[in-house]
Amino acid sequence: MSVRPQDTQTAATTDAGIPVDAVYTPERHPVRTPEPPGEPPFTRGVRPLMYRERPWAVRQLAGFGTPEDTNRRLRLLLEHGATAVNTVFDFPTNRGYDSDAPLARADAGQGGVAVDSVEDMVALYAGIPLDEVSVSIVVSHPVAAGVVLAMYLVAAERRGYRPEDLAGTLQNDFMMETVVLTAPSVLEPAFAFRLSTDVVEYCLQHVPRWNAISYTGYNYREAGADAVQEAALVVAHAVATAEEMVRRGHPVDTFASRLTAFFSADNDFFEEIAKYRAARRVYARVFAERLGAREPRSRMLRYHVQTAGSALTAQQPLNNVTRSAYHALAAVLGGAQSLHVSAYDEALSIPSESAALTALHTQHILRHETGVDRTADPLAGSHYVESLTDAVEQRVYELLARIDALGGLVAAVEQGWVHKHLLANAYERQLAIDDGTRTVVGVNRFRSDEPLHIDPFRVPATLEPQEDKLRRLRAGRDGARVRAALDALRDTAASGRNTMPPLLEAVRAGATLGECSEVFRDLHGGWRQPLI
Repeated sequence: MSVRPQDTQTAATTDAGIPVDAVYTPERHPVRTPEPPGEPPFTRGVRPLMYRERPWAVRQLAGFGTPEDTNRRLRLLLEHGATAVNTVFDFPTNRGYDSDAPLARADAGQGGVAVDSVEDMVALYAGIPLDEVSVSIVVSHPVAAGVVLAMYLVAAERRGYRPEDLAGTLQNDFMMETVVLTAPSVLEPAFAFRLSTDVVEYCLQHVPRWNAISYTGYNYREAGADAVQEAALVVAHAVATAEEMVRRGHPVDTFASRLTAFFSADNDFFEEIAKYRAARRVYARVFAERLGAREPRSRMLRYHVQTAGSALTAQQPLNNVTRSAYHALAAVLGGAQSLHVSAYDEALSIPSESAALTALHTQHILRHETGVDRTADPLAGSHYVESLTDAVEQRVYELLARIDALGGLVAAVEQGWVHKHLLANAYERQLAIDDGTRTVVGVNRFRSDEPLHIDPFRVPATLEPQEDKLRRLRAGRDGARVRAALDALRDTAASGRNTMPPLLEAVRAGATLGECSEVFRDLHGGWRQPLI
C-alpha cells in the first residue's frame, strides 16, 4: 500500500511512497549513464531520435450517442489536426449488450458511442480512410472486444479494404472485465483471458498491422493503482499473454511486437516520467531474459497515454486545462508514442465540442510551441529522474515476484489480490483528500463560491434510433443463418478453439453484439469477484 505523501514543501515521498530527498547530488545519487535512445532496454525511448524521427500520434478520444453522432466528432477532430482516431464505446457496448436490452436501455450512448451491429460500424467510420488512419477501438471487456473487432473487420471488408490494410489497436483487457469495470454478469477470469488471447492469435495470423491488445494501465490507475502498481500490472499482463501465446505454439518474436499498453499521466510529474522510463526498462529485460525474445521490437514497450481523468474536478473545471497540460508534458517527456489530452469538462459530462478542441490544441501547443520534442529523453542524467527511475524499477520487480508467487496474473485476479490492492489505494487516496493532507485545488483548498458557468454537453437521443435500427436488422436478416452461426460460435467456445473465425461469420450473418456476447455469458458468466 502506498505511503500517503505529506502536502508540504518538504514532502517526503512520491504518490507511490518512494522517498524523496530534498536535494539530489552526484555524491549521494550517482547517475549511471543510460543506453542511447532506441537501444535495449529502451530506458530513454524506443527510437533513436524519438519525436524528430516520428512525432507522437495525436489521438484524441471521442464517442457518444449514435454512430452517426460520433462520426461527425471524429471527422471534426481529424479536420482540426488529429492524426489518428480514438473511439470510446458506451457502457452497453463495452459490456456486450445491445442498446435495447433491459439492462442497457438507460445507458445507450452514455460514456461512448452505441454499436449494436456491423451496420453501426459502417456508419461509425464512414468517410474515414481506414487504410490511412490508425483507429483505436476502446472496447476493453473480452466478452465484447472480439465481437466489436469482428464488426470492424467486416465493415472494412464491405468498403473494399483487406485485413492487411488496417492499422490500429484494440484494448481487449481481461482485467477490465474482472477487476475494474464489471458488468452485470462477469466472465470467469480464465475464460475472459482466453478470449483476449484468441484475438491476439487471430490478428497475428490475419491482421498483421493491428495491435490486438492494449494493457489498460490507465484504468488500473483510475481504479486505485499507484504508478508502480500500474507499471507492474501492465508488465505482468504482457507476460501472461506471451506465455499463453507460446503455449499455443507461437514463438515470442512472432507476436510480441504487436503487444501495446495504455498508461495514465497523473499529478506527480517526475514520478510519472520515471514510471514510463522504468516500465520500458523492466519490460525489455523481462521479455529478453524470461521469455527469450531476441528481436529488439519484441522487447519494446510501446504505449498510448491518456491524461488522468480521475485528477479532473467538477469544481473550478477550467483548472483542468492546466492539469491536463502538465500531464501531457509528463507523457511526452517520458516518451509516449500516442497521446490523448482529457478535456476540462470531463468531470461534468462528455466533452463539448469547444472543450474537445481545446484539449486537441493543447497537444498542438505542446508539439509546435514548446520545443519539448527537439531532443530525445531531455531529462536523462537528472539525478532525481534517474534515481526515481531506478526506484520504480526495483519496486516493479518486487511486485512481479509477488504476482508470480500467486501463480501469475490470472490467478492473482481469481484470488482477489489485485482487487484488494486497488481498493486499498483508492480508499487511502480519498481519505487523504477528505482530511486535507492531499491538496486538490478547488475541492479542499482554494475553493470558490463563484457559480459554475460550464454548460454540460447533452448526449443526443440515442435509444430510439438504435432500437429502430435493431428492429429493421432483425426483420431483414436470415434468421436460420444467424442461429446456425451462433450455434457454431457456441460449439467453438465450448471446445477451446479460437473464437474469432465464428465471430466473423456471425457478424456477417447479421448477429448483434448482444447475441454474440450472450453465448460467452451462457458458457462462462456469473463469476463473483472475491471482495472481502
